[in-house]
Amino acid sequence: MRSRPAHRRAVDLLGGELDHPRLGADTIVPALLDMLLLYILRAWFDEQTEHGTTTGWAAALGDPAISAALHALHRDPALPWTVETLGSQAGLSRAAFSRRFTTLIGQPPLTYLTWWRMTAAARLLRETDAPLAEVATRIGYTSEFAFATAFKREYGIAPGKYRRQSEPNAGSGRTGRDTA
Repeated sequence: MRSRPAHRRAVDLLGGELDHPRLGADTIVPALLDMLLLYILRAWFDEQTEHGTTTGWAAALGDPAISAALHALHRDPALPWTVETLGSQAGLSRAAFSRRFTTLIGQPPLTYLTWWRMTAAARLLRETDAPLAEVATRIGYTSEFAFATAFKREYGIAPGKYRRQSEPNAGSGRTGRDTA
């Protein structure tokens, strides 16, 4: 790996804080560690890119075409996406887009879309009290039944039960209405 002056400075700053802790060190040290981690990740990504070995998320986000398609489907998973419409977002033909996406992400575009929709649904179930029909609509399903079937296939549990088990007081014997 090439010499990286910014890394050296970050390590020196971190070393100084650890060797001679002063007021605020408990805040500065984690921030410096975060910064150092980001510098290391940048260096790794740069090195992978130089050698043409980047794959996965790093490669996908570094590829303007695939990145455009990912941003589009993340922004609005409810749209009726097809490989063709995602390919047009990427500026590629359907076949070229599908090959490139699958190579970089490791799964076909519509498989990834289903995974993303289920991930978004799980978040909505945990963080909101939106009815299941609304969750289904927000992630691109036209029926609550189709959504529930897909969710159960992905998580092995019905969406309503998933929500109940994800509640902060689930299993504690307490409800949010308890007072003490």
